[in-house]
Amino acid sequence: MAGNRTFTMIKPMAVKNGFIGPIINKIYEGGFRIVAMKFLKLSLEQAQEFYAVHKGKSFYDDLCVFMSSGPIVAAILEKENAIEAYRELIGATNPEEAAEGTIRNLYATSMQKNAVHGSDSDENAIVESNFFFSEFERF
Repeated sequence: MAGNRTFTMIKPMAVKNGFIGPIINKIYEGGFRIVAMKFLKLSLEQAQEFYAVHKGKSFYDDLCVFMSSGPIVAAILEKENAIEAYRELIGATNPEEAAEGTIRNLYATSMQKNAVHGSDSDENAIVESNFFFSEFERF
């Protein structure tokens, strides 16, 4: 998977606001192929496990509560240089700093409710993808 795949989640507020279709459209327009995708709701325990790397940080508890507050869309995306290309497509974590036309600029409501998660390294893309998908669920 290294180099040409990344992981993303469309977060609960973006799902609630009806942005699944527009975000997926932006992903396709960005030249990505969807390798796996599912619609689900994380339990608080699953959110805590997924974001365990942030445990002890001031935002951890609120993030886990938010991420378990409603359904999400988890997906594995494929494209050459996927991590860098997707992070460019989604924009800065803070939507106020995200470049015009990026996913977070268009669909985020705050830094925490920034519409999507995107892996920040090949290693994390593998770990995050494996959290949601078995090898038999990928194309």
